[in-house]
Amino acid sequence: MTQQPVATSDKLDAAVLKVAGVVVLGAIMSILDVTVVSVAIPTFQREFDATYAQVAWTMTAYTLALATVIPLSGWAADRFGTKRLYMVALALFTIGSGLCATADTIGQLITFRVLQGLGGGMLMPLGMTIMTRAAGPHRIGRLMAVLGIPMLLGPIGGPILGGWLIDTASWHWIFLINLPIGAIALVYALLALPKDNPEPSESFDFLGMLMLSPGLALFLFGVSSLPEAGTMADTKVWLPMLVGGALVVAFVLYSFKPRHPLVDLRLFANRNLTIATVTLVVFIVAFMGAGLLFPSYFLQIRGESTLTAGLLMAPQGIGAMLTMPIAGMLADRMPIGRTVPFALVLIAAGFFTFTQVDPHTSYWLLCGSLFVMGLGMGATMMPIMTSALKTLHAQEVARGSTLVNIIQQIGGSVGAALMSVILTSELNGSRPIPGVTDPSGKAVTEAQLAIAGQQQPELIEKFPMNLIERGLDFAAGAFANTFWVAFVLVLLTFIPAAFLPRRRKPSDLLDGQQAGQAPTTVGIH
Repeated sequence: MTQQPVATSDKLDAAVLKVAGVVVLGAIMSILDVTVVSVAIPTFQREFDATYAQVAWTMTAYTLALATVIPLSGWAADRFGTKRLYMVALALFTIGSGLCATADTIGQLITFRVLQGLGGGMLMPLGMTIMTRAAGPHRIGRLMAVLGIPMLLGPIGGPILGGWLIDTASWHWIFLINLPIGAIALVYALLALPKDNPEPSESFDFLGMLMLSPGLALFLFGVSSLPEAGTMADTKVWLPMLVGGALVVAFVLYSFKPRHPLVDLRLFANRNLTIATVTLVVFIVAFMGAGLLFPSYFLQIRGESTLTAGLLMAPQGIGAMLTMPIAGMLADRMPIGRTVPFALVLIAAGFFTFTQVDPHTSYWLLCGSLFVMGLGMGATMMPIMTSALKTLHAQEVARGSTLVNIIQQIGGSVGAALMSVILTSELNGSRPIPGVTDPSGKAVTEAQLAIAGQQQPELIEKFPMNLIERGLDFAAGAFANTFWVAFVLVLLTFIPAAFLPRRRKPSDLLDGQQAGQAPTTVGIH
């Protein structure tokens, strides 16, 4: 593929910023869509007369489509060119969004979400590849900080946007809003991205695809089924996890044999990539899992509306916005082993407050903790990803981006499932109310009644106030106990983070400068 000359200036010039704008638009659509749809689940249940388990497939189907297509994106980028493939991904996502808005049944909506996921799954790894090639290794930290904004702000802006659209218009608009953004992104990509001239030299690894893509999809299906089943003993959980895990392990053993595997695990010979990836996995499990719990606490324990819960999460985004550009600049100038541990301290401090929550914890304290946590997150996630990618050679960039995105997807799914299972288990320990059952005949606990009463006060009018308060205290304690697990995971992140590079080696600089460069002389920075 024809590669673009890399500028020697440390500044992000207009051409690079144009490319970044295209990628950020795609990332915003993909990431916001996940969080926007999450707040619409109760609406889907009502509109389609479906159970929670059925509606949850609108999220699971999207995730599984992502997991299936991400491994293919590295080879496809080399084969067809990043610009063409990125525009195809944008088109698939936009068309899928339009179709979702036309769905008349829950089955149709799930099917159209798969189409969305096939496009959305390619947007992030392709975007990272495009930005890495455009910026050059000496500026990748700053450019990755730009890409990190939608990654960190999506979980915050999604509930706000989703709540507002559903309250003021209808659920259809959480999908329809992607149509004008997608059209703009397509035109923007056509004009701003450099022309492709692919020169494919690698054969497609069909055998690897038959193992890895269905293996990831089956494994994540089992993980995603865990919160609903509540136990690993359920066949719907352990069987797909076992088969999927076996296929992934088989791929790992096989991947060292072909010259051009679907996902090149030989990249882990790069020490920086390996350490950064391990750090990222532990961090993502904690961050993505707890990221679902924060708004749930405001909704279920404090009885806030979806829009208010989203607004209460805003301090985290503000904190991330303040530190992310600084962290990106520092990642280009010094090894991240000197900065990331300090950022993790801020995250741990913010998490600790939530391990102490009760039904009346001060919002000033909680919002302040979210702000401190945001400061740390803005200086953690993207610098780690930068460290993973910046020393790769030109021919490794697309495969490295694919590898990092697979790790993110697995870590995020595991984190969300883990925290959901722990919280559900804690809540189930509450005292059952004699003679009170749900429509399925199952006994209702004090905690479940108290949580339901926060959104529907009429449900608890005939029950004693001390019973509701006792249930609410128990439910808040369940959240606090679950936050302890997330807090411990954040502390565990310090272990691999201690091995992140703390010195800038001359060999790393020389290797890194080859990433994404044309054969021109480039000064060392």
